[in-house]
Amino acid sequence: MTAERIALVTGANAGIGLHTSLGLARAGMRVILAGRDPERIEAAQRFVAERVADARVETAIADLASLAAVHGLAADVLARHERLDVLVNNAGLISPRYAVSADGYELTIAVNHLAPFLLTNLLLDRLKASAPARIVTVASIAHKGAKLDPASMTEPRDWTPLSAYGRSKLANILFTRALARRVDAAVATAMCLHPGVIATDIGNRAGSLAGLGWRLAKPFLPGPEKGAETSIFLATIADPAPFHGAYVVGKRVAEPDRRARDNRLGEALWDESARLTGL
Repeated sequence: MTAERIALVTGANAGIGLHTSLGLARAGMRVILAGRDPERIEAAQRFVAERVADARVETAIADLASLAAVHGLAADVLARHERLDVLVNNAGLISPRYAVSADGYELTIAVNHLAPFLLTNLLLDRLKASAPARIVTVASIAHKGAKLDPASMTEPRDWTPLSAYGRSKLANILFTRALARRVDAAVATAMCLHPGVIATDIGNRAGSLAGLGWRLAKPFLPGPEKGAETSIFLATIADPAPFHGAYVVGKRVAEPDRRARDNRLGEALWDESARLTGL
């Protein structure tokens, strides 16, 4: 008898994360929908259950702006299930103004990079034990042109909503590549992706001018079900090995920006992230 496949999706309450969860449930997986708002995540659970016959959908509550909450989420998942086949690091934000996390780190880098870095590492042994596993991280084309100094990323001097977002997405790609150097693809495949320019609410908070432009453009953009396609593809493709360590656009390996291919920067980011998260 084939073991039940289990997936964890962060930021699953709406948008791309919700439709990723729906796609994985349709693929026959048991899906843990993680989000910070109990009412919204329960509504997401109903959304999936109403569309997939015999859906096996669970919820988990965690605010990824807190490293303690990330530890709590990992402990919850590990206590519930003896295996974990897929981790989709989907949760992300654009902060409209400078803010800090519960741990005192700039909020965008905390939620978009440090939280998935920590969560992945806390769950990595369980993922390896469930081989072949998948680790899918939602990055973005917004990484292009971004600059990242690991030593100052939690207190950046050049902060704007979009520069912070781009920096965090650059970190996602560097993290994925560094993870792939540490894990055999046959055990756990680490991949990241650009989901496309998708009509979700994330851009509403991109600052006054950029946010206005986003709201004007959004009616003409594809919806979150389209944005979820690449995450679902990477989580379910029969042989993910060709995508190990890759940045994927439109289900094809793409070349990210020069800084995203800088392995020395990636290793410096890994070391500083491990220090900041207490690994």
